[in-house]
Amino acid sequence: MTNSLGKGASGNKDAGGPKSGAMKHREPGAENELAFSRRVPTGDSLPRDICNSCGFIHYDNPKIVVGSVVTSGDRFLLCRRAIEPRKGFWTLPAGFMEHGETVEDGARREAREEANADIRIRDLLAIYSIPRIAQVQIMYRAELADPNFSAGVESLEVALFTWDEIPWQELAFPSVYWALTQFRSVAGQAVITPFGNPEGELGNIFPPRAP
Repeated sequence: MTNSLGKGASGNKDAGGPKSGAMKHREPGAENELAFSRRVPTGDSLPRDICNSCGFIHYDNPKIVVGSVVTSGDRFLLCRRAIEPRKGFWTLPAGFMEHGETVEDGARREAREEANADIRIRDLLAIYSIPRIAQVQIMYRAELADPNFSAGVESLEVALFTWDEIPWQELAFPSVYWALTQFRSVAGQAVITPFGNPEGELGNIFPPRAP
């Protein structure tokens, strides 16, 4: 995944006939794997992955990423990534939602997984669209509920930074920059209107300098 807070990504698929390395599945009792091709199903308007044998349609929809700008006093919790993409760069605790959880549950789980941190979610900060990699990112304002934290399996290290200490040139993704700067712009406000993408930005270009 590029320019994203999550752990993995789906690339865009081209329309057309049978694909190289096409997704496969098995029907009950089938001896051979069944290949898919990309075409528009009857009654639809977009190309989908359709089984060449049985007509099963695999819908590949955008993924939801959930996370938080987590603070402790005037400091921000950041995690240095131990996995690709952008291994070694700093990010916010965030990742893909799992089945059976709410978006708030997902944000709390990601903080535990990446930073061994218990957080208290305050409110919704922003909803970002990253269409190039088919992601919707939901970010919260949150606080450390417990002062203890440490690097999880997906993090090389976890640290608290004051605003001036944030390693702006080493942030992993544009949406990390957006969330931090938007959070800062409403610091001290008890109630906020959630943000979206900065005007004209879709997560393809990283901000060139610190704010």
